[in-house]
Amino acid sequence: MKVLYAASEALPFAASGGLADVAGSLPQALRKRLIGCRVVMPLYDTIKQELRDTMRFVTNISVPVAWRRQYCGIFEAKYGGVTYYLLDNEYYFKRGGLYGYYDDAERFAFFARAILEIIPHIDFKPDIIHCNDWQTALTPLYYSTIYATKPGYENIKTVFTIHNIQYQGVYGKELIDNVVGLDYSHKNLIEYDDTVNFSKAAIECANAVSTVSPSYAKEILDPWYSHGLDTILKERSFKLRGILNGIDIENYNPETDKDIFKNYSSEKMTGKATNKRELQKFFGLPEKKDTPVMGMVSRLVSHKGLDLCKAVLDELLATTDIQLVVLGSGDSEYEDFFRGLAARFPEQVGLCLGFIPDLARKIYAGSDFFLMPSKSEPCGLSQMVALRYGSIPIVRETGGLRDSVKDSGDNEGNGFTFANYNAHEMLHAIRRACEGYSDKKGWKILVKRAMESDNSWGKSANEYIKMYKEILKQ
Repeated sequence: MKVLYAASEALPFAASGGLADVAGSLPQALRKRLIGCRVVMPLYDTIKQELRDTMRFVTNISVPVAWRRQYCGIFEAKYGGVTYYLLDNEYYFKRGGLYGYYDDAERFAFFARAILEIIPHIDFKPDIIHCNDWQTALTPLYYSTIYATKPGYENIKTVFTIHNIQYQGVYGKELIDNVVGLDYSHKNLIEYDDTVNFSKAAIECANAVSTVSPSYAKEILDPWYSHGLDTILKERSFKLRGILNGIDIENYNPETDKDIFKNYSSEKMTGKATNKRELQKFFGLPEKKDTPVMGMVSRLVSHKGLDLCKAVLDELLATTDIQLVVLGSGDSEYEDFFRGLAARFPEQVGLCLGFIPDLARKIYAGSDFFLMPSKSEPCGLSQMVALRYGSIPIVRETGGLRDSVKDSGDNEGNGFTFANYNAHEMLHAIRRACEGYSDKKGWKILVKRAMESDNSWGKSANEYIKMYKEILKQ
């Protein structure tokens, strides 16, 4: 079986969020299970020179973009045993960032079409093209309307994975002629709610639609979560399944991690206390070994549940022996809130506004709890990393948080959870965690159980292989 994994970002080449982690890890896990998997992505200007030096020029082709044709250079690189194809067009990709440009629709229409155009020019005819998020959503549309009957393209199946349904690729209908280049007999496939919707086209045309956790697959059928796509998803629900993401357990490994203060393992946990002490010292907090430290590493935006924090964290800090360390950046409303919180509770709150990857790891390693009160969370990786480092997650039961963290109230779970989007329910979960922490013997058992939770890519890869086999039989 051969899979061409198409993504707008992938580690180590380019990253802006969780998709890059997935695109960097899942293909490796598939290859370990003897699945031929290669990755295709844009050749961004931001890719580091040392990675560029590993690339080999294959050829160049021209790619149709509506009524015009555009240059596309094909470069090949190998990383971690996986072959990557990086597609070059300086007009579209020689920019300071990955997304957020006025012509993003055209840039990724080009990329989606190029994914198909390169197939005769590489030594790899895929059985499956696995597309991710709206940036590659036109590939299933182009395949089913243009390429399916072309020689050399026979019997390819397409998969579309929704990583976050909030981002759909919604534009004005004028794009059908000027950018998408779709025959009007097919325009019903991409039109939705009086707009052009790239993700809708993929849901219509792909052989299977997946999302990044079983709970999220159910949630996006509900208007509260779906950002308007619930109608089409319900109509095509027979295609839909949820497969929980994993994390790279070699990359996130407290036993070998060079970015934390001291290495440790579930068998030998003494280093965890050192990480806590050094974290307190780093943030200028009193070094109290019996005071629990709660970590947050998050984008500071509303869907991360920060309104709940605004409602009750003052009350928590005023009445509880607890410290809080926060790393993140985002909306000024939440940045200002955490600034004020740190000013009001200087002995209890440490704050760093921004994103510093090595500091994030120090927080995972040095904290006792890890707070993720998300309003919605398709999968979430932070709670899995926290578990790996023995920082007990306190999470709302939504999306991948519900699927990876089970409440320890039955003495079998690996965290503390609350069901409703309610500030006092969150506060109650934190207080339960504090009670649990005071039982040193029980807490040690819980930390060990958390660290031994299996969130590797192995399980996820097997589920993807199962899905691939099912659609190849169609």
